[in-house]
Amino acid sequence: MTGHRKKHAPGKVQPELTRRQFVRRVGMLTGVSTVLVGGGVWLHGDEPVRRREEQTLKLKEFRVDPNPLHPVMAIVHGQHVESMLREAVHRLGGMERFVQKGDRVLLKPNVGWDRMPEQAANTGPELVAAMARLCREAGANVVWVTDVSLNDPGRCFFRSGIEQAAQEAHARVFLPGKNDFLPTDMGGSLLKIWPVNRLFHEVDKVINLPIVKHHSLSGCTLAMKNWYGVLGGRRNQLHQDIHASIVDLAAAVRPTLTVMDAVRVLKHNGPTGGSLDDVQREDTLIASLDEVALDSYCLGYLQLRPEQVPFLAKGEERGLGTIRWRDLNVSETQV
Repeated sequence: MTGHRKKHAPGKVQPELTRRQFVRRVGMLTGVSTVLVGGGVWLHGDEPVRRREEQTLKLKEFRVDPNPLHPVMAIVHGQHVESMLREAVHRLGGMERFVQKGDRVLLKPNVGWDRMPEQAANTGPELVAAMARLCREAGANVVWVTDVSLNDPGRCFFRSGIEQAAQEAHARVFLPGKNDFLPTDMGGSLLKIWPVNRLFHEVDKVINLPIVKHHSLSGCTLAMKNWYGVLGGRRNQLHQDIHASIVDLAAAVRPTLTVMDAVRVLKHNGPTGGSLDDVQREDTLIASLDEVALDSYCLGYLQLRPEQVPFLAKGEERGLGTIRWRDLNVSETQV
């Protein structure tokens, strides 16, 4: 077969291809469209894929029904993360209240930064592993662990210890690529249609695993702000009104359960941290069904007051919870 000359720029001509060169090139282009799975980490490529036009989706309701027989918040102090988690979940009614046999469960820790666990910029790997084990014991069919990292995702999941911790607990780490986000109606005042990690449309239960951190712009990164990690696209646009954006996110993603990591607290220079001098051990986990109350409680670790954090009042106005956490049924124990 004789190739045809094709102009690509003035004065520049594409060379002719022989039949053998043509066949070889087509084979190279069509033979590399597979998903790579290795070491328990599901890697999804960044190469664009031709798709049918997708409809705009809405997120599911992941919450469990309220039960006045159980506390709304369980605060547990101790030295062993898994024992603390088991106690907190037990106080709220047991894992069977949140995960049933056959459920597909998604864990959403904060894995935004290329940092070691001791630097407290990411959720502690011990908490991620312990929650994955509890979900599997409750009969979960699969447990996913995901986040949309701000630094290189592979390095973030590796250096944070979360990749290894998840794999050892038989959970699957999911690092979303460009084609793993679906247009989603977030229904917010600022947050309208936005690309959302597709796993949030494919699972039955979602468990939020944030960490207590200082944040230079919003004052703090806690439970409600951890939902930034569900989004693709240019998330920095949302910083123009960060408090309204945080509330829109928290209103859109209503989790099955939230467990706050206050084992190590990044007190200053968040959200990235880096210096161990900015970290203080508090050796506490807080599990809750009310993210406004949970965030309000955690302000104490950062010497903040609710009136200094506008997204709390905005969240309460939207009906997402109460700032007055002491008005709730709260359990506090030591293990």
